[in-house]
Order: sequence, then C-alpha cells, then structure tokens
Amino acid sequence: MSKVAVVFWSGTGNTEAMAELVAAGARDAGAEAEVIACADFSSSDLDGYDAFAFGCPAMGAEELESEEFEPMWDDVEPELPGRKVALFGSYDWADGEWMDLWRERAEAAGIAVADTVIAKDYPDEDASVACRALGAALA
Repeated sequence: MSKVAVVFWSGTGNTEAMAELVAAGARDAGAEAEVIACADFSSSDLDGYDAFAFGCPAMGAEELESEEFEPMWDDVEPELPGRKVALFGSYDWADGEWMDLWRERAEAAGIAVADTVIAKDYPDEDASVACRALGAALA
C-alpha cells in the first residue's frame, strides 16, 4: 500500500477542502493518505511517503503564500526530484497563472510534476472530481 502526503496551506478553507478531496481520492484507490498542514511538514518527513500532493492558493501577485508555505516548499523542493509529486490550489482572481509559474519552478528544479488541479474559490463539482482523480493517480 502506498502512502501519500497531502501537504497544504489554506487561508479561507478552499485549498483545505481540496486537500481533503485529494486524500479521499488516494484512499479510494487503496493508498494510505495523510492531510498535513505545511507548518507541520519538512524535508525530514519525505522518506515516510511514496507520493506527495502540495496545495497552496494564489496569493498577492499570483504567488505562493510566503509566511508558511513557501519556506516549507524551499526546504523540500531540492529533495523532490525522482519522487511522485502533484500540485493543487485555489484562486479568486486572475486566471490561475500562479499554478503555471509554480509548475514551471518545480520542473526547473528537476521535479516531474505528475499533474495539477486548480479551483476558482471553493472546489465546484468539476474541481472536486479532478481533486479525487489527482489523489487516485498518486495512489
């Protein structure tokens, strides 16, 4: 049985809801999935998992949350090449450019991003299905 870490930061609960859906999809596919706040995760935790879904909403000028999420990401990013990784998050304005920028950053660091999922505000039916599918793909 694979073990999936779903690591997230959420300010309004939208990305947290997505994290729960990703974990549910992984569990439905037979994996063990743990939902973890980014403040409680670091590179020292990576070896305890087979796959990772990282979730962060768009902040400011289409960027990652800078106080908790980005420091955690900076810590784990060098250790993620060769591991199964997916990205997800919510946004409220613009068109979700932050996810494209985040994926480009991850790929430039040598991370093969399996997939990404974004949701405008709270995950609607389509985003919910996509989150569950993302979790299943990591399982």
